[in-house]
Amino acid sequence: MPRGFRYAVWQCCLLVCAGNACAADLADCSFVDGWEQQGATRHYTPGDLSDYIDGNAESYIAYGFVQMQGVTCKSRVTDTLVIDVSEMVDADAAYGILKGYLDPGQPLAKIGMGGQILPRRGSFAKGNYYVEITADYDDQTSEVADFLTVIEKQIDGRSTVPDALSWFPPEKLASVRLVPERPLGLRVLKRAYVAQYDHGKAFVALEATPEGATATMAQLRRLYPGAQPVQLANEAFHVRERYLGGTCFFRKGRYVGGYTNMRDGPTAVSAAALLAARMP
Repeated sequence: MPRGFRYAVWQCCLLVCAGNACAADLADCSFVDGWEQQGATRHYTPGDLSDYIDGNAESYIAYGFVQMQGVTCKSRVTDTLVIDVSEMVDADAAYGILKGYLDPGQPLAKIGMGGQILPRRGSFAKGNYYVEITADYDDQTSEVADFLTVIEKQIDGRSTVPDALSWFPPEKLASVRLVPERPLGLRVLKRAYVAQYDHGKAFVALEATPEGATATMAQLRRLYPGAQPVQLANEAFHVRERYLGGTCFFRKGRYVGGYTNMRDGPTAVSAAALLAARMP
């Protein structure tokens, strides 16, 4: 996401907060009895986030980070919790950053669009927000859960997983993730959900408007002048690409989807048709 766009999004969100509360309202030690704030409130934007999470800031920014509000809370028995509430550009971005930081070896929690509550760490995403709490002792699962539960109730936003996850055919599906930049290694594509199968890879790139998706398809056609047009969705073509193998690109509404790493173009078209049929 270009830095100028990130700044514009941040400025806009300072004026209009998503849901019932702004990030500043969601990081509050008084939500749970017996806790009080220690030190000053933290606030970070894309321009200075690396001052706080050096090494991971670019990952947040790539997904569509707007701003973070954080507090350190201390209980009467000296336990400490660090609460960070990140406002993202939209619910897809919030879910994407959550998935990137979940522990795949631990169970998930039914909170918001999804989350995890562990002895020293808890997180969830709901609406445009990604919330993370870290603790200083190994036995603070209940305290972490208490804060997450209260904060989740303050957010009015999407509490189910993004619709795009249901669009990918489930047969032989290995994984789905949101790739925030250069999905498939193609700069032309914006962020996209990418699904890995036993054979091949499916994707759905998220555009803001049908006109934006049409422009992306035009750029893709220029990349592959020898591609063959096919009758699929609003427009489509297939090509045998050097690195992606048999590939099909199609546009349906404001989305650009397709299939790659197939034996040849026609095989990719057949697989892409199944994907397109599941999309709105």
